[in-house]
Amino acid sequence: MYLAKSIWLTRWVCGAISLMCACGLGCQSAGGGRGAETGPVVSEAGASTGADRYGRDIFAPLDLPPGNEVRSASGRPGHAYWQQRVDYTINATLDAEKRRLSGVVRVRYVNNSPEPLAYLWMTLEQNLFDKESTGALMLGKGGRFGNRDGFDGGYDISRVTLLGPDGNAQRALKIDVYDTVGRIDLPTPVGPRGGEVRFEVEFGFDVPPYGSDRMGVEKVSQGTIFQFAQWFPAVCAFDDVHGWNTLPYLGAGEFHTNFGDYELALTVPRGHIVGATGELVNAPEVLTAAQMERLDKARRSRETVMIRTPEEVGDPASRPVGDGSLTWRYVAKDVRTVAWTSSEAFIWDASAVDGDASRVWVGSGAGNGAGTLCMSLYPKEGIGQWSKSTDMLRFSIEHYNRMWFRYPYPTAINVNGIVGGMEYPMIIFCRERNNERGLFGVTTHEIGHNWFPMIVSNDERRHAWMDEGFNTFINYYCNLERYPGDAPRRGDPRTFAAEMRRGDDQPMMTFPDRLAGGRLGRMMYAKPAAALVLLRERVLGPERFDRAFRAYIDQWAFKHPQPADFFRIMENEAGMDLAWFWRGWFYENGTLDLAVTGFDQEDASNATAKFRSLRRMVMPAEYRVDYTDGSSEIRRLPVEAWYTSDAHTAAWNTQGRRVKRVTIDPESRLPDQEPSNNSWPR
Repeated sequence: MYLAKSIWLTRWVCGAISLMCACGLGCQSAGGGRGAETGPVVSEAGASTGADRYGRDIFAPLDLPPGNEVRSASGRPGHAYWQQRVDYTINATLDAEKRRLSGVVRVRYVNNSPEPLAYLWMTLEQNLFDKESTGALMLGKGGRFGNRDGFDGGYDISRVTLLGPDGNAQRALKIDVYDTVGRIDLPTPVGPRGGEVRFEVEFGFDVPPYGSDRMGVEKVSQGTIFQFAQWFPAVCAFDDVHGWNTLPYLGAGEFHTNFGDYELALTVPRGHIVGATGELVNAPEVLTAAQMERLDKARRSRETVMIRTPEEVGDPASRPVGDGSLTWRYVAKDVRTVAWTSSEAFIWDASAVDGDASRVWVGSGAGNGAGTLCMSLYPKEGIGQWSKSTDMLRFSIEHYNRMWFRYPYPTAINVNGIVGGMEYPMIIFCRERNNERGLFGVTTHEIGHNWFPMIVSNDERRHAWMDEGFNTFINYYCNLERYPGDAPRRGDPRTFAAEMRRGDDQPMMTFPDRLAGGRLGRMMYAKPAAALVLLRERVLGPERFDRAFRAYIDQWAFKHPQPADFFRIMENEAGMDLAWFWRGWFYENGTLDLAVTGFDQEDASNATAKFRSLRRMVMPAEYRVDYTDGSSEIRRLPVEAWYTSDAHTAAWNTQGRRVKRVTIDPESRLPDQEPSNNSWPR
């Protein structure tokens, strides 16, 4: 009794340490439960040197926050779910010669929380480009997400003004800036459950030449391409889980923000073409009659229509007659941010999702009956591949519409410039110019982000796998539809087996900015994608998975789910306890090794096969039985076979046939670490 209790306590402590590591509390990897990843040593005769010495805690319930009226135990938003709303009116002017942006952002903040707010926190992401910022000092020179070439930027905030309900200035406010966040103390707290405050921030900054792989400037043969993202002072998210979300912007962790409506007025040189989040509402002022006519044609066409041809770039006739700058006005509804681009070098083409984007748009949300206009903006340097971009964009949106959830926005724009790949509502940035597969890969990935996190809006600073991983998962099937039979690089579980052998991973629950070098793509993109492919194809089956995953998207569209919400809704909708799966893939760094250790046939009809799960992970599997008469059959080994032991014996009736060989995972669909032990005889 004492020995049994001691063993139980040891296993409990190991499991607790494992979960602490998984939550990013300082360890580089998580183990626990069964002990070392080498597992028990199995002899050729099938005997184990440490049979059943590992705990069964892989199947223990997850320690999730209890369901409540805000976030229900079923994984859905509760009846008292709330989130803040922030609406923005932004007037910005681009000085293309000086490469400087200046503007005024007017904010309407609605406090839907149950508590008054005496102050607001602002996210000031441009301050990453101050050479003394935490991100600049932490990442050093030359990193993908860091400041480059000694550029010294950041915001110049000239004033913050409290506004009355009518929009008139009332008094000056002070903003205390701390790196990439700033605090504004209010003279009167914003009341709970619908209280409002309005204020205005005047700002400016020098445009980073290539900033954090999010925005930048590229000089091309016919002009300069400007790409703007995470570019205006915005209010930090305030939620029921963390209160104010003030994690610093360091580069790798992207953003967590609020939904709202936006009105943009973007003043640029007259020769420029602008693309932005939202619908252009003053087309007659900034487009020629020919361009408006071509756009109208594109709204009724699945074939790509040229709006501004390569020959028209640089031709004054392709811009409205007159002098001075032009102001492009956009309106966007129910989005979590806005981004835009501007250049005199843009070629412009367009086509419509489902061949019809002409119907009246009535706002965001599935089922509004409107179509989507797909567009591409690119310089002549990209003509070879970018003439296919709009088709790629339309193809991807139509695929995701059929599979998961209808794209809820009126436009989708793909922009070719210096930014390698980045996503924002209705607009994406892609750099690839030389390779068709590469351009499709980045295009379908970046537009896929409009589902995760632009529609289902997770906290990217903490849980990058909830957008990068989910998006890479849906990309996997879109790529297979575009290029049948050619498994994508990310998402294939068998391919990922080699990545798992490195043994230097951190748990997926680790914050993205706290991942060691080289692990972001592996842990936040590839691993969750491979996990979800396995969950769909090997654990739940497509019908069961798709129903649950669609419910997750539908229930959390335009809301802010947490990991526990995802885990719970998948289990409730699919009707399966998946704690072993979430623990093995998301909280820990275990690997999988299933082995056949022997078989026995005592008479003509009855046979048994012996299997072992040699490492921390467990999975259901199939095994093939080959018979001496040349026939074979596929049998199933459920995950429940590992409930009480690492060893399992399966018995079946052979119908008078003699067993020749038993092979587990015969089609190599699992990320098994030692395929050499998958058959018996060896």
